[in-house]
Amino acid sequence: MRFLKVIFIIFILFSTFSYANSKNKLLFYVGITMVKPVNELAKNFEKSNNCEINILQGGSKDLYESIKSSKLGDLYLPGSLVYRIKNLKDNLLLNAKFVGFNKLSLVVKKGNPLKIKATLAELANENLNVVLGNDQSSSVGRASKKVLSQHNLYQNAVLNTLLLASDSRNLMNYVKEGKADLILTWHATTFWDENKDLVDALILDDKSSNKSALALNLLSTSKNKELTKKFMNYAASAEGREVFKKYGFLDDNDIKNFEKIALDVEK
Repeated sequence: MRFLKVIFIIFILFSTFSYANSKNKLLFYVGITMVKPVNELAKNFEKSNNCEINILQGGSKDLYESIKSSKLGDLYLPGSLVYRIKNLKDNLLLNAKFVGFNKLSLVVKKGNPLKIKATLAELANENLNVVLGNDQSSSVGRASKKVLSQHNLYQNAVLNTLLLASDSRNLMNYVKEGKADLILTWHATTFWDENKDLVDALILDDKSSNKSALALNLLSTSKNKELTKKFMNYAASAEGREVFKKYGFLDDNDIKNFEKIALDVEK
């Protein structure tokens, strides 16, 4: 784990150095779960705006700490609105733009061979190999702790886990590799091409899914705020909404009420 953190830091230093020495580059910090829609939108945006967008991905907390230490970058997209609310005091996060929702689902091996039920109580089932996200490093871990605590299940679930995964990508790998029977992770990750044929989502009701708004955050460190704002508006446009829907962050009802939700999130 320490080796991986060193590699991550080296990658950040290299990317931020390149960014700092170029006027037509944007640097985005994006939580792992949201990388695919942002990457697709970034490629489209680059073509029409003659710019280059570098995307650093990782756990929401680690990314924010990188922003604080480097004082570089244009945009931050964490896996929960909590990271915006909690860190506004640092004056690094400026305008917000709503783009979708993150919500939790139970995830099992394709076909659900163990016939696991779509209820959070299964995470405390001693007959199952369970893995949860680490609440100290990832938004999925933080959300999992919150919802399980609300249902008085957190202590029993944690005691029943094999380990705590560092982020949503590693969490998913435990199911795909057959090391876990059940995980609690972001619903959108089950839409990824590398996951959708190997796992199934067990849909939770709204009270159990910790549905949380996602917002792009303009950084005060941005060297090109107008271009970043243009990207944010593009991501929240009709075209951008369809991309976020494709990856599981919006449904038809969300799109229908998009403008109303955005007013509440962005205020």
